[in-house]
Amino acid sequence: MKKLILLLVLLFSLCIPVQASDFTAPEAPEFAEDLLPEENNTFGEGLWYVLKTAIGRLRPDLAESCGICLSVIGAVLLISLLQSYEGKSRDMVVLAGVVAISCLLLKPTKSLIALGCDTVTEMSDYGKLLLPVMTAALAAQGGTVSSASLYTATALFDAVLSTAVSVLLVPMVYIFLVLGVVNAAVGDAMMKKMRDFVKWLMTWGLKIVLYGFSAYLGITGVISGTADQAAVKATKLTISGMVPVVGSILSDASETILVSAGVVKNAAGIYGMLAILAIAVGPFLKIGVQYLLLKLTAAICGVFAGKEITGLIDDFSGAMGFLLAMTGTLCLLLLISVVCFLKGMG
Repeated sequence: MKKLILLLVLLFSLCIPVQASDFTAPEAPEFAEDLLPEENNTFGEGLWYVLKTAIGRLRPDLAESCGICLSVIGAVLLISLLQSYEGKSRDMVVLAGVVAISCLLLKPTKSLIALGCDTVTEMSDYGKLLLPVMTAALAAQGGTVSSASLYTATALFDAVLSTAVSVLLVPMVYIFLVLGVVNAAVGDAMMKKMRDFVKWLMTWGLKIVLYGFSAYLGITGVISGTADQAAVKATKLTISGMVPVVGSILSDASETILVSAGVVKNAAGIYGMLAILAIAVGPFLKIGVQYLLLKLTAAICGVFAGKEITGLIDDFSGAMGFLLAMTGTLCLLLLISVVCFLKGMG
């Protein structure tokens, strides 16, 4: 009698209308959408298209950065010629050179700092749209515990990092540059120590975020994945045992539904990863080009300039390095999270 009632309830439930969930990744911002391929068969092809397109659009920025660095080399060469004179005027020449180089590099540096901050914000905003989709898709596949733990970790570290960039790290980059300029102008040992301390603080702040995120995923990933696998297996066994005649068929059908949910999740995840890369790759390349050219400029100027001027150029290139670390850390955090969602329950 109980089995007959269960069978009637099951047949009645088949008459209830249902609607499939939409696990489509959100569209990328308009400026990033132009970098994405119209059709994508594999992640590798999409990644190559994004990189190729972004590099092709880098030519104007490369020309501008080369012009700035050539101006710096010309200014340093003039300063070196004036420094050949002995006497009190030599210190004034160094001071004038520091001011001139700071003026040449401050405007592009300020522009790239704003670009890096905006990129972090764009990635964070897109992540807030993508993560709920991946969470729902993984939960539909049976990973209820894994999806909750992944969403909690990524949302927390994303919020911490994006807030820290705008509130702490960007002001600290300006403080680092100010201390570098003062150190180059007056050669004070205390200023150098303070500059190095700010550099250490920013470096380890970003490392702690990544280390903490990786440790959390490592600890919770195995536990949550095992729990989800056990729950799915128990559910399939329950369906197969409780429903007479068609229990095994329904169990196999549930397996098909889980596989279909995984396919949809993978499609959304691949698009989401490409969208994140499309948001980050343009600014990352612009900042990276400035960083490398400033490093090259410092090496060239080190041949005929004093350590004060060379150190100042190195400090500006160091600021570009911090911007690369900021944007790269959040991009890597989101990509690792999406990969963990794609991995699912192991």
